[in-house]
Amino acid sequence: MKTTLRKLSVYKETADIFEIYKEHKMAVFLDSSLENNLGQYSIIGLFPYMVIKEEDGICYRNDEPLAISFEAEMNRQLKEQYEENPTELPLAAGAIGYFSYDYGRKFEQIESRHPKKISMPEALFAFYDVLIIEDKKQKALYLTARGQTGNTEQILDRVEEAIRRCKVTRRPEKHGKIIDFCPNFEKEEYKQTIDRMISYIIEGDIYIANMTQQLEAASRKDPYEVYRYLRTHNPAPFAGYFNYGDFQIVSASPERFLQVKQGIVETRPIKGTRKRGATTEEDAALKQELQDSSKDRSELLMIVDLERNDLNHVCEPGTVEVTEHFAVETYATVFHLVTTIVGKLKKNLPIMELIQAAFPGGSITGAPKIRAMEIIDELEHDRRGLYTGSMGFLSLDGNCDLNIVIRTAVYQNGVYHLGVGGGITCESEPEFEYEETLQKARAVLEAIWEKGDKEHADS
Repeated sequence: MKTTLRKLSVYKETADIFEIYKEHKMAVFLDSSLENNLGQYSIIGLFPYMVIKEEDGICYRNDEPLAISFEAEMNRQLKEQYEENPTELPLAAGAIGYFSYDYGRKFEQIESRHPKKISMPEALFAFYDVLIIEDKKQKALYLTARGQTGNTEQILDRVEEAIRRCKVTRRPEKHGKIIDFCPNFEKEEYKQTIDRMISYIIEGDIYIANMTQQLEAASRKDPYEVYRYLRTHNPAPFAGYFNYGDFQIVSASPERFLQVKQGIVETRPIKGTRKRGATTEEDAALKQELQDSSKDRSELLMIVDLERNDLNHVCEPGTVEVTEHFAVETYATVFHLVTTIVGKLKKNLPIMELIQAAFPGGSITGAPKIRAMEIIDELEHDRRGLYTGSMGFLSLDGNCDLNIVIRTAVYQNGVYHLGVGGGITCESEPEFEYEETLQKARAVLEAIWEKGDKEHADS
């Protein structure tokens, strides 16, 4: 089935267009809410014709269990449906979805001692009949359709008409506050656990590991309202909103996990965070502090070595290289230290082999990866679930773009579930590390708050 592309004469922002479809089960929104060199396009996926998921170790296609693995089925469908993308758009046809951190544990044969807290598949990707694609730089809007759920032209006409009728929504500004939340660690207990992780480092088990805590916040606020606030006040290049009916995902991730474009793979690990300053002078000082931090630079360097090693398994020999090192990126509430690594993928490599080689991302596990993941499960109090997994798209032409799931909440049964953490080395100070987790949570917790909710005493 060949994909049809239509450029619209009208331009509206996808954030407003998604208001029409936000209640549609399986409607998804990959949103470059921060417009920069990483964030040019936003994509809405509508009317899925095939859903592939892994739940409790079983692969399902359209809810029918299969005798093959999730990876084998994804590779099979991507191969059978292969189609060139003749446009400059990042995606003309393909699957959008997520891989949870729990999904990645099987690659290293690491069982979890913790039960599930959120009822959701370990991995889920849906192949969408219709995509709405916004080019923010060119102020242009495109529709693509494959005709899998009806007549192509009729579907395109119907969606175009809905877009033309959609109204631009501007919500009144409100000052967010930190909503009351329940952490799965008490402060002193978290600090003591960091000390235990540092002991593993001193004993030589690991060089670095990511330590996290999970927060839960009960709120009546609609998940898409949370997302609208978040994208306005804390925009990010790899953000998104997924509505899966039984649960919703709200993400403002600043971190790219993997991009594949014309055979070149790129990963951009983040290690090192500072809060934004209250004044211009304090802001500049904190940014410089991060740039000069030997602790943060050594932390990032260890993860760069790990991710270069991961990519070397699937890239042509001698092609993996660092193209940008120790760059400081600016976001609404924090600064981040980032490195960019690229490589040339081996010819005809199935995309799921790349995922298997690199997932979960080294920036949110540690090094060596397997031992770090074992210690993570031992010391953390709950499964991570989606947190520190990946969201994004797998294109029918072999390309992909996936984030690291941080600054993200999963909403189910009236409760927002949020993971926060940071990299631990032998130089880490437990008090600073604990406070950094709350700083990372701040933007999402502010977005969840609404008048009438209880404000947290720590805010």
